[in-house]
Amino acid sequence: MNAPIGQRASPDRTPPAPLRPARLTLRPPAFPPGPVSGAWWPRSDDLRAELPALIAAFDRSWGRVSRVAAHRDAWPQAPCELPVAGHTVRAAWFTSGFDPHAIRLFAYGVGRRDLLVVPPGTGTATAGRLMTAAADPALRLTASALLQDVGGSRPARDR
Repeated sequence: MNAPIGQRASPDRTPPAPLRPARLTLRPPAFPPGPVSGAWWPRSDDLRAELPALIAAFDRSWGRVSRVAAHRDAWPQAPCELPVAGHTVRAAWFTSGFDPHAIRLFAYGVGRRDLLVVPPGTGTATAGRLMTAAADPALRLTASALLQDVGGSRPARDR
């Protein structure tokens, strides 16, 4: 059978890799948000590869994420549009006045959530402590303060 006009079968085309769940922890919804609403621990610094899993988690539980904001120095690439399943997320990049260890998610009609971004190379024990602290309603620290106070002065492999 022939392929429809305008489409060609391509034997070298590989399907996209399966989406691994986001490593994410959030404050309980009954508590007012603090400087951060939780933490996200991406597996790499490739935002195009990491964002779809994070957005999928929020789209299911909170509302459709339409925009993100982050510090320009936090990610090696700064695309203005990030394709995710079913839609495109617009990105805003800041060079000052924005915590370099946070990402801000916006859902139309719902609001925003600021998350601590645990650096991808962080060891498991340190990342666990950071994620727990970021979701603790009693702590009211910024993303950078959490990294400094809970993660130690350097977000590195476990000591």
